[in-house]
Amino acid sequence: MKVLAAMSGGVDSAVAAARAVDAGHEVVGVHLALSRMPGTLRTGSRGCCTIEDSRDAWRACEKLGIPFYTWDFSERFKEDVVDDFVAEYAAGRTPNPCMRCNERIKFAALLEKALALGFDAVCTGHYATVLRNEAGSLELHRAADWAKDQSYVLGVLTAEQLEHSMFPLAETPSKDLVRAEAAERGLSVAAKPDSHDICFIPDGDTRGWLNERIEMTEGDILDTEGNRLGSHPGAQAFTVGQRKGLSLGRPAPDGRPRFVLEVRPKDNTVVVGSKEMLAVDRVTGIRPSWAGAPLAEEATGEWFDCHLQVRAHGDPVPARARVERPGRPDAAPDSPVSPVGDGAADAEPQTHDAGTWVIELFEPLAGVAPGQTAVLYQGTRVLGQSTIDAAVNAARVA
Repeated sequence: MKVLAAMSGGVDSAVAAARAVDAGHEVVGVHLALSRMPGTLRTGSRGCCTIEDSRDAWRACEKLGIPFYTWDFSERFKEDVVDDFVAEYAAGRTPNPCMRCNERIKFAALLEKALALGFDAVCTGHYATVLRNEAGSLELHRAADWAKDQSYVLGVLTAEQLEHSMFPLAETPSKDLVRAEAAERGLSVAAKPDSHDICFIPDGDTRGWLNERIEMTEGDILDTEGNRLGSHPGAQAFTVGQRKGLSLGRPAPDGRPRFVLEVRPKDNTVVVGSKEMLAVDRVTGIRPSWAGAPLAEEATGEWFDCHLQVRAHGDPVPARARVERPGRPDAAPDSPVSPVGDGAADAEPQTHDAGTWVIELFEPLAGVAPGQTAVLYQGTRVLGQSTIDAAVNAARVA
């Protein structure tokens, strides 16, 4: 096949491209220039897709003997990822920019351009597996190395995108073996540190970065009964589950730490409470998509067993889920109410009849915030994802 290898400048994408070459494919490397902001050239690795990373990607392609290009996606990245990140925080939600980047840049804009240029697939260094089931449909599954598994951030991929996706590292049992292979191939990135943090916030100071882009106004910090405990510099700078930075000055009556339970940008308040109050047992998700063919229960609205994961490296929690659509006779009368945060009121309108995912957890899950991505699994298979709109704590509702 004619394969476009997305080269981030890290060891994973370099080895993935090398394996695609070894498999006999016609491979072309491309690095995405996602930012024109200053401060993106640095030593070490905190984010990804910097000037430094571009040079590392070029060196890898030189070593592999494949063509190398840099494509400027900075404007698209600013609109679809950076501006979305700011808008979500301004609305009191907690977004995942890596999910947005995979959804709108790496497997939408990039794949669209690759197909237009005659490529058959896009190859990346993600740790995930694509399998074809007995019915002939493609499915997304966890990687062999669960410690490095990245299927969560790929939960946004559609069936059509899976048809043109290639993950050569899927069956590699450990990252150490990838680094050893890179060293054997003479790739200079063999010992390069993994990227982490948000790539467009080089110093890692998310609150400081947001302060420059969102108008912050001092407001009240309340307990769950509405009593004022203190003040904050701006509700949008907080997220559900946060413990540090509250600066309340006096302990809770029981002497235990307090955590952010709700962010209410409409009245600029932050609600705090005990760690137990963070646990939720019911979640609703909007704008869902299936990673491959949907389950039969999608059409009928019946419950199906699954596991819910709300963070890239979070533990999956056993649950059951169903798809609700307005006006359907079997729509549940007890749909979730009393959301954590203002997600339900501020959510973007749905542009298609994908319905709403209602997820009931068999085990409580702490720190679930509107704006996070809910990815559902059955075994190792990724069923799909939705954006969390509301999370309910039954004890708190009672």
